Amino acid sequence: MTNSAARRDASTLQASASAGTIIVASAGMGAFRQLMTDGRHVLLGDEPVAVGGDDAGPGPYELLLMALGSCTSMTINLYAARKKWPLEQVVVRLRQERVHVDDCANCEKSDAMLYRIEKSVELIGSLDEVQRARLHEIGERCPVHRTLTSKIEIRSTRVPTST
Repeated sequence: MTNSAARRDASTLQASASAGTIIVASAGMGAFRQLMTDGRHVLLGDEPVAVGGDDAGPGPYELLLMALGSCTSMTINLYAARKKWPLEQVVVRLRQERVHVDDCANCEKSDAMLYRIEKSVELIGSLDEVQRARLHEIGERCPVHRTLTSKIEIRSTRVPTST
């Protein structure tokens, strides 16, 4: 008797996603390819060829940066629209890296490193400097930015396998 359930395809996973739930499952193709769904959309995640993936989609850190960038842009656009400011486009560019904590005494320890996200926000439109400064400030308050800079608790549970 095996202790494994039948594989779930993308449409089955998509149909099983309840509101507010994200489902991520290995796709069964390639070493890293993942199916991701919120019930309405299905995306692929993967790793670059250089690390053994097929590069069929963004990697986990790229998805994280995309979430932050899109939330920043949406928040700024929403605010500018409400104020009826002449914002034509927001372009957010992001990078992440792992760096030593400044002036660390014991840089070999893993906790002496931190993840740094570099984010630049380009505001296109006939905005004055006061508006640009305010929109930049508003972008720092987007929900994903607030989540990433807050204390996060992740609770993992093991799902029993059905046969």
